[in-house]
Amino acid sequence: MKHARFDMTETGSALTGHHSPATLGDRIALRIVKGMRVFADAFFARRYGHRAVVLETVAAVPGMVGGLLQHLKALRHIRDDQGWIRELLDEADNERMHLMTFIQIAQPSRLERGIIMLAQAVFYNVYFFLYLLAPKTAHRIVGYLEEEAVISYSHYLEMLDAGEVENVAAPAIAIGYWKLAPEARLRDVVLAVRADEARHRDVNHGFADQIGAGQHP
Repeated sequence: MKHARFDMTETGSALTGHHSPATLGDRIALRIVKGMRVFADAFFARRYGHRAVVLETVAAVPGMVGGLLQHLKALRHIRDDQGWIRELLDEADNERMHLMTFIQIAQPSRLERGIIMLAQAVFYNVYFFLYLLAPKTAHRIVGYLEEEAVISYSHYLEMLDAGEVENVAAPAIAIGYWKLAPEARLRDVVLAVRADEARHRDVNHGFADQIGAGQHP
């Protein structure tokens, strides 16, 4: 099944796109992500800045794990990785920059910092063995996780537009990383981050599809 491409524009209806699960692994991946969404909704409610901090902590893990394991596989099989390693490592670094940005915006409490450490420790180990044993499902989980990220950032934008969240000045780290205008605001940052997440979603669903079709790097 082909994964629908997503429009990166602010108003593109394709942002609401969804990859329909076609296999048992896809359904398991979707259930895992929906379970994570229930936890996020219960703990953070509509505090999307704080939600973003924990979300990006988790989202920064898969690319590093996938890049490492693809690197080792390429060495074992003495073959080219076809760009997978760089793509995954770039994804991890991009998600790390999301985290660095929202930490400055949300200023997480000690409790939330503790949750960040716990979430990262648990998710890293679980995802490492999942990718080792079932890389297709691992990439599908990330694809669904990024779908949820796009939804969350869209809600964040709605709150900014409604005046429920102050549209503060963009942090310097965000202005430098995304090359935003010096007068950029939080809304500009959220738009940039949402576009990143949409791309990661497409890439990971695409990788899952390639693995499912036997097209390993």
